[in-house]
Amino acid sequence: MGRRDQQIYDEASALWRAMFDEPPPVQADGGALLDLITARLGEATYDRLRSPFLRPSTIVGPAQPRDARSLS
Repeated sequence: MGRRDQQIYDEASALWRAMFDEPPPVQADGGALLDLITARLGEATYDRLRSPFLRPSTIVGPAQPRDARSLS
């Protein structure tokens, strides 16, 4: 196992222990652990535009198409 894979495994194992208060499955590598963790998570909603921490002035939408008349 390479250094990067070992670090992913170590961090995924720590996350597993913190979330489930039990040791991670023995036969799982880091990627498999992360897949198992995310599969156990419930559906979460996130509505960034309605966050109480954002001011209307900090919300930016997609750029509007330029009018051909304003380019000349």
